[in-house]
Amino acid sequence: MIRFLHMVAITALIASAVYAYSIKYETLYYTEQVAKLKAQSQRERDAIAVLKAEWQLLNKPDRLQAAADRHLDLQPMAIQQLARLSDLPNRQVRDDEIGRKLEALGILEPTSTPKDKSAEARTPTTQTPKR
Repeated sequence: MIRFLHMVAITALIASAVYAYSIKYETLYYTEQVAKLKAQSQRERDAIAVLKAEWQLLNKPDRLQAAADRHLDLQPMAIQQLARLSDLPNRQVRDDEIGRKLEALGILEPTSTPKDKSAEARTPTTQTPKR
């Protein structure tokens, strides 16, 4: 009987050692995966920073002005191009199609709400306490 208990104990010891080593190597694997993801996210952040710097370089006002002068053939603004507010046409009145349909159905008319008699009973009043 003692031999059987020794064999069970040795088997349990070996099983627990295998389980501990499997957890250890699984932990190392996941740690490696996390390190790879952190490195990848850092590379992405660096790439975004480079793209932002390139964008700022491309949007420099003096560079854009030179490109506009070279390619757009812009002319100075003439005084005839300016308009006064009184020269603009009046805005057209917008029709409310849904409102007209509701009026035709009689839905927009005011309704009478019945008075709640119990509301008067619930009206709070202030009273000075008697001492």
